[in-house]
Amino acid sequence: MNDARILDEDELLRRARRRVGVRVGFYIHATVFVLVNLGLAGLNYSIGGVRWHLWPLGWWGLGLAIHGLATLFSLRGDGLRDRMLQREVERLRAQQPPGAGR
Repeated sequence: MNDARILDEDELLRRARRRVGVRVGFYIHATVFVLVNLGLAGLNYSIGGVRWHLWPLGWWGLGLAIHGLATLFSLRGDGLRDRMLQREVERLRAQQPPGAGR
């Protein structure tokens, strides 16, 4: 059996929409991160005093980095579940006695 599964147009469109949604979600998160943190830094420097804007910058930056990794792995792992399922089906077929289930 061939590992490559032929996808119909509806399935391709569904996967493409999901992938674009994942990317757009990350882009929005990154844009909001930059704009808000620029605003916080501007406010902090205009008021003066302790550099408190670094705390939200650091923690939110960590969250953005995690979101970026999740996005990367989500896009790279597309089809991983299908490939694992196919391997498991082939493994189970190999364990059956000849002629069983046919």
